[in-house]
Amino acid sequence: MNNFQEAAKQLLSRRQAEAKYSCLDDDIRPKTNDEALAIQGEMAKLHKVKGWKCLLPPAEGKIVVAPIFDLQQDTPTVALFADNGVARVEPEIGFVLAKPLAVKTSDYTESEIVDAIGTAHMALELIQSRYADDAGKEFADSLADCMVNQGVFIGPEVDKNIAIDLSTVQLNITQNGEPQAFDGKHPNPRAIDGLVWLINYMTKRGVSFEAGEVIITGSFKGVLDMPFDVETTISYQDLAEYTVTFKALV
Repeated sequence: MNNFQEAAKQLLSRRQAEAKYSCLDDDIRPKTNDEALAIQGEMAKLHKVKGWKCLLPPAEGKIVVAPIFDLQQDTPTVALFADNGVARVEPEIGFVLAKPLAVKTSDYTESEIVDAIGTAHMALELIQSRYADDAGKEFADSLADCMVNQGVFIGPEVDKNIAIDLSTVQLNITQNGEPQAFDGKHPNPRAIDGLVWLINYMTKRGVSFEAGEVIITGSFKGVLDMPFDVETTISYQDLAEYTVTFKALV
C-alpha cells in the first residue's frame, strides 16, 4: 500500500458521528494540491463516486473540487452525521449529467457541457468538519478530505436554463411553523461556472464523468446549522420547494 492509498483509507475511516481528528501523520500527509487530488483518486477506488462538488478557484493556489460518495434523493428523511450536535447543510443547485464526459486534452465548450446536463435540482450539500479546531490543517489537508463534504441530498427538479444562470435567489426555510427568509447569493457569477471549470480541469487530469453523477457548484447561503428531527421546508423563491427531516447517523 502506497502513501496515497493509506491516506485515503484513513480519511474515509474518519467519517463517523462527531468525529474530530488531527492531521495525518507527516509521512502520508499531503503537502500539495496534486498530492491531495491523488488521495481523492484513491478514495474513488474504494467508494463509487456519486457526484462532485466544485467552485471556481477562490484564490491563487487553491481549488475547490471533491468527489461525493453518498447521494440521497426522493426521500423525506435526510440522514447525515452530526457535527457539533447539528445537521450542517449548504443550499445549492445540483446538475445531473445525462451523458458521460470523457477524458480530453483540450477544453469542452460550455455548450457541450450544458448539452451533457440532463436536469437541474435543488440540492443540499451535507457538511462535516472532521479536523479538530487545533489540528493545524492547511489547504491540502482539507482538499484531500473532500472539502468537508459527507454527501449530497438531491431535491426537486428546477428549470435547467434558469438554474444555469442563477446567481441570486430568495431562500425560505420553515421549521415548527416559523419561517425564515434569506437573500441567497451564489459565490460565482452563475451557478454553472464552477461546473464548466471542473469538467475541463479534471478531464485534462485523466478523470472522466459518468451519466447520473450530480455536480454541486456552491452554496447560496454558506453553511446552515439545522436541528435534527424537525420537519423542515425549504424553498427557492418560486422555483420549487420540498420538506425533509434531518436524522442523525450514529
